[in-house]
Amino acid sequence: MASITLSKANFFHNLDIIKEQTQAIEKIALVLKDNAYGHGLCEMAKLAKEYGITRAVVRSNEEAQTIEEFFEYVLVLADTPKIPSKKIRYTINDIKKISEFAKDSLVELKIDTGMSRNGIASHEMQEALSLIKEQGLNLEAVFTHHACADELSGEYEKQKEKFEKIKKELSKYSNLRFHSCNSAALFREENFDEDMVRVGIGAYGCLELPFPSNAEELRPVLSLYAQKNSSREVNCGDCVGYGGTFSAKKSVLVSNYDFGYADGFLRSCAQGYKTPDNTNIAGRISMDNSSFVSDKEELLIFNDARDVAKYAGTISYEVLTALKPHLKRRLV
Repeated sequence: MASITLSKANFFHNLDIIKEQTQAIEKIALVLKDNAYGHGLCEMAKLAKEYGITRAVVRSNEEAQTIEEFFEYVLVLADTPKIPSKKIRYTINDIKKISEFAKDSLVELKIDTGMSRNGIASHEMQEALSLIKEQGLNLEAVFTHHACADELSGEYEKQKEKFEKIKKELSKYSNLRFHSCNSAALFREENFDEDMVRVGIGAYGCLELPFPSNAEELRPVLSLYAQKNSSREVNCGDCVGYGGTFSAKKSVLVSNYDFGYADGFLRSCAQGYKTPDNTNIAGRISMDNSSFVSDKEELLIFNDARDVAKYAGTISYEVLTALKPHLKRRLV
C-alpha cells in the first residue's frame, strides 16, 4: 500500500524559522485544517505539541474536537458552536449568522478587508459588536485574511492599511487580540508585531514567494512512497495504460505501483511526470495505480509537493490536500 512519511526534523526546522520570524513561540497558531494540509491531523497535532505549539486553527467542529486535547487554544474557521467550550473559539464570518452562535461562546470577528470571501464589511463592524453583546458572546479577537500576500501586486499593502485602521478604531477595547498574517504575509514582515500568526503551508515547507526571504530555508515535511504491484517487459512500439498514451521507444521494464487518483495522485500529472530520482511515468494515472519505467519494489513518488504541482498545473496546497486519509502516515 502506498504510504506517507513525515519528517519530524524538517517540521521542527520550519517551526524554528517561523519562531525566529515571530519572536515568540506563543504567537504561532498552526493551521491544521483539511487533515493538516494532507499531512494527517492527529500526527501533526502531536508533533506540534511536542515542539511547544499551544495554538491551532481548524475548519470544523469535528476537527477541533479531534485535536482539542493537544492545545490550549483552537480557532474554528467555518463552523458554529453547539456547546460553548473553554478552548475552542469560533469565527464570525457573516453578520447575519451571529444569532446562530450559542450564548457564552468564545468568538473571533473576521473583517473583510479586500478578499471578498468571508468576513463582515468594515461598515458593519459597530453593528456586529452590538449584536455580539446582545447574543451574550465573548469576543476575543478581530482578524482578516490576505488575498495576495504571495504576490507583488500592491494588494497586500492595501489590505494591511485597511486592517491597521480597524485596529486603531478598536484600540479602546484593550482586551482584544488582532491577527492577519498567514505564512506568506509573515515572511513579508520585517518586524512582526501582531498577537498571532496563522501559519499553514510555511510550517509544511512548501511556501513559494516571489521575493527573497528566509522562507527559502523551509523544508518539505511530506514524502510519498508507492509499492510495486507487478512488472513486465514492454517491447518497442507497445503501449501502456488507458488510451495507450505511453508508447515504448525501446524495450523497457515497466512496473505498476499502488498509487492512483483515488489516493490523491492528480491525473493531470500523467504528461511527462518524473519522480525525484528521474523515473518516468508510463501512461495515464489510473484510479488505484500508476505505471513507471522502473523495477524498484518501493518508489519515491515525490518529496516536494511543489514539484508535482508544476506538472499538474496547480499549487502545492491542492497536491497535498488531495492525499487521502486512508494512506498510512509514518513519522521519521
